[in-house]
Amino acid sequence: MIDFNNKGIIKLKGENISNGERVVGELLISGETVMGSYVAMRDRVVFTNKRIISCNVQGITGKKVDYTSIPYSKIQTYSVETAGTFDLDAELEVWLSGVGRVKFELAGGVDILALCKSISEYIFK
Repeated sequence: MIDFNNKGIIKLKGENISNGERVVGELLISGETVMGSYVAMRDRVVFTNKRIISCNVQGITGKKVDYTSIPYSKIQTYSVETAGTFDLDAELEVWLSGVGRVKFELAGGVDILALCKSISEYIFK
């Protein structure tokens, strides 16, 4: 899902947190909880209180999944663009040490400012 060549993920829609917990539950460490889950087709991005987990479902059956984990400690800076009247999508860009920029495009209705506030709380600990 995170294509480090193109540096972007498009059209993520908010989903029930329990779906994200179900998909990444076995990856979570002690004390880690899911804050938000966003889906695009079969792929998803899950925000926890410790990291961002990208889940790229592969193959026809979807049994093969590529997980990419981005610890908040690796985020150097981020930028947010809220949805507007005509452009209903919000964007979150994060710059990661050793990787560069990754852009998340979130469909209208996602509370991007609340998401960014949560990320800030974990970055600035």
